[in-house]
Amino acid sequence: MLTKRVIPCLDVANGRVVRGVKFSADKDAGDPVELAAFYNEQGADELVFYDITASHEKRGIMLDVLEQCAREVFIPLCVGGGLANVDDMWRVLRAGADKTSVNSRAVADPDIISQGAERFGSQCIVLSIDAKRTDEPDGRRWWQVFLNGGRVATGKDAVAWAVEGAQRGAGEIVINSIDADGTREGYDLDLLREIAGRVEVPVVASGGAGKLEHFTQAFAEGQAHAVLAASVFHYGTYTIRQVKEHLRDNGLPVRL
Repeated sequence: MLTKRVIPCLDVANGRVVRGVKFSADKDAGDPVELAAFYNEQGADELVFYDITASHEKRGIMLDVLEQCAREVFIPLCVGGGLANVDDMWRVLRAGADKTSVNSRAVADPDIISQGAERFGSQCIVLSIDAKRTDEPDGRRWWQVFLNGGRVATGKDAVAWAVEGAQRGAGEIVINSIDADGTREGYDLDLLREIAGRVEVPVVASGGAGKLEHFTQAFAEGQAHAVLAASVFHYGTYTIRQVKEHLRDNGLPVRL
């Protein structure tokens, strides 16, 4: 049985790691290079580095910060933000990333997924989806894709987009719940189940972790393959080890 992955996330803006609630990103959480080294030592299974303002500011990713982080990390490093084409993907892979994550650009140009998968392999292409729940008057519930750090609504169905992304060659899907982000009230389990049941690639839960049981629920109820969190790790609520021990004690396989 594959082990369950625990992944800290570095949301970087202006060279600093930031956190907030529902994508507000208004709190400084530290230096990305120092945090990368810290999580590497703590036993994280992977590290995600998002340049969260690159797309909104219409610029490329901060390669200098990425290169410094990559020198401190000996676990898989996934990098996203401001990747406009496969050449940008190549630049971050050459700078030390193991995976590239696309979000806003993939919605505008879905071919970037298939082009990246063809050039580098699906294992290097992650589709990150920022989704917000919509409850219709007739009782129907759906999740809409948002872009540019939750600033722009697309009218696009998040579940259908995840299915399309996997069909185009994405080797992994990261589901960021805007409703749950930073609230520490738990992952959006309904959204996770919907997507995990429709795609054959790993699904990573993101947004909402606040208690140890939230991590267990993401796997057991949301059918996720990995959990991503930020605030609970950055501010010392839990360590990577504590989360993994909790998962182990609840019968889930982890790498300690």
